[in-house]
Amino acid sequence: MRAWITHLLVLLVLSCAIFLMSFVHDRGQHVPVSEQDWPVWGGAPDNSHYSSLAQINRRNVKQLEVAWTFDTGEKGGLQTNPLIVGRTLYGISPTQKIFALNAATGERLWSFDSGIKGMQPDRGLAYWSDSREKRILVGVMNFLYALDATTGTPIPSFGNNGRIDLQENLGREPRWQSIALTSPGVVYQDVIIVGGRNPETLPAPPGDVRAFDVRTGKLRWSFHTIPHPGEFGYDTWPKDAWKTSGAANNWAGMALDTKRGIVYVPTGSAAFDFYGGDRIGDDLFANCLIALNAETGQRIWHFQAVRHDLWDRDFPSAPVLLSVKHDGKSIDAVAQTSKQGFVFLFDRLTGQPLFPIEYRKYPPSTLPGEQTAPEQGLPTKPAPYARQSIDETQLMNRTPEAHRWALEHFRNMRHEGQFVPFSVGKETFVFPGFDGGAEWGGPAVDPETGIIYVNSNEMAWTAALFEDTGEHGARAVYLSQCAVCHGNTMAGSPPEIPGLIAIGDRLSPADITLTIKTGKGRMPAFPNLYEDQLNGLVNFLLTGENKELSSSEPRPAGMKYRLTGYRRFLVPEGYPPIAPPWGTLNAIDLNTGEYKWKINLGEYPALASQGFKNTGSENYGGPIVTAGGLLFIGATNFDRKFRAFDKDTGELLWEATLPFAGNATPATYAVNGRQYVVIAAGGGKDPKFGSGGVYVAFALPNEAAASHN
Repeated sequence: MRAWITHLLVLLVLSCAIFLMSFVHDRGQHVPVSEQDWPVWGGAPDNSHYSSLAQINRRNVKQLEVAWTFDTGEKGGLQTNPLIVGRTLYGISPTQKIFALNAATGERLWSFDSGIKGMQPDRGLAYWSDSREKRILVGVMNFLYALDATTGTPIPSFGNNGRIDLQENLGREPRWQSIALTSPGVVYQDVIIVGGRNPETLPAPPGDVRAFDVRTGKLRWSFHTIPHPGEFGYDTWPKDAWKTSGAANNWAGMALDTKRGIVYVPTGSAAFDFYGGDRIGDDLFANCLIALNAETGQRIWHFQAVRHDLWDRDFPSAPVLLSVKHDGKSIDAVAQTSKQGFVFLFDRLTGQPLFPIEYRKYPPSTLPGEQTAPEQGLPTKPAPYARQSIDETQLMNRTPEAHRWALEHFRNMRHEGQFVPFSVGKETFVFPGFDGGAEWGGPAVDPETGIIYVNSNEMAWTAALFEDTGEHGARAVYLSQCAVCHGNTMAGSPPEIPGLIAIGDRLSPADITLTIKTGKGRMPAFPNLYEDQLNGLVNFLLTGENKELSSSEPRPAGMKYRLTGYRRFLVPEGYPPIAPPWGTLNAIDLNTGEYKWKINLGEYPALASQGFKNTGSENYGGPIVTAGGLLFIGATNFDRKFRAFDKDTGELLWEATLPFAGNATPATYAVNGRQYVVIAAGGGKDPKFGSGGVYVAFALPNEAAASHN
């Protein structure tokens, strides 16, 4: 009898242990909390996109329902990762109005309208507080505002009546500088550190990284990404390039090690993106990951991913800080994703690569005046999360007509892989395309496992150069400022880069003028144009007349060659002509560099209805990962889905259809013991569907949430 009782007790103990292990596994070893914020863009200063919340988990995620929605009433799309602090959600509308909501109900608490109709992407906000006050620091076009977090009113003592103009303090005439704060700054102690979006053509301002006092708005320090005389890296540019070259800017955001006071800053390419005859050299600190002292702006270390970039291979997202096990040791690391489809992993303190980077030679440029870098480096591990090349066997066979079209056009292009310089008169196949691999949404990292989750595009683009003959007049303004995106034929690459042919049928002269002055979507502002240049350009767009202009400046030095325009490689129906996948979601163990899983992400509803399902699609906006065992992501352009996957296996556990595509990184938080997941849904990238500005929050039913506390 005693033996039987003992055996029963052992079984009970084992059953309890198994239940507790399952409970802890789903809850990620975290006790539920009644309140938890999402107080920083990306969730935390390390930009991990991670939450320890586990009320919503693998077992109950199918019960998720809409808890509330907030419709801004605007069109134009959204890319905002909102903040949630102390039961208040802070967000941005498509025209850059700032608002605060009750995070449990979606009820508006306040809104702020600067009077500026912002038409650039605005991906997030920053929050700062001390014992006396709380501030929201947010970009509206070229201004950085400081708002009272309780009321939404500007702080009069900050800058000029609550704002500072980012066109100033760049060492050049402020009114001619084009800069917009599309990604939020990071707050360290009493400073906010910002970058900015610059044009990809000259003239463009330098991409200085700057820190401003959060109380007064005064400039505390600047790091020159185009070095001045006497600064490290000055000899990697032509003499005095800092006076005329532009960009090499941080547009993608940053990550912060708060304990050590180090900010990690990825940068983009220097202007002009595709021909560098005026900037011969490696061009530090373009295309770099830079570790800076957050208090002083002093460089600690840097890594340059692309030397003398001619392919627009910016670092496209903020890096992520994590700890990994490497060679038997725990190492504090920083991971950086790339457009080419690679993850670079470094020791956070020294910049030492944790996986080898292999340098090899690539073809030289054939253009007069251009000198490509002799070597470029790519990591040997992890393997790329995007294919690096395509051959004829990987063209789409959906229909015979589409296949013939793809084959004919593919055979007329150069397709030699990475780092092949563009040529005049012959299209080059660009893969992964100009929009990734990885993009601005950024990856998520599970700090408990060291696994990074990256959504990726596998879209092909094409490009070629044409020789600028040095003509003058309105057409010369178009070719120097507009053709890089809209093309020398004005055909564009719809829907993101619209064609300009017959633009007068869609827009008035006043609308065109406003768009050129302020920018819109991917298009930066062009404040550098003289009045007769602007008027001549508008007239050229409407009539094709190449009017002579009295104040036309000489074309920028070295700009003898220009891009024919960004062109997606799409069949006439609008679908990719390469075989799927067209978009993926990847889980990579950064301790080993090995993949845990890889799945296709998204699909085209019209193709899915014909049986072509699970193709993957273009996707913008990143994932978040939780201790509940889940990965949440919207991102997909065409199916408007918001999905939850098992973070261990990649199994789809839940999905919902949003009012517009969720091209933004979601956030998760808890109020009154209930966990919410919220995403900004704005769409705008699908030509067959409209755009808007709706925030949608999901949660478990109240009774289910209560039972899991």
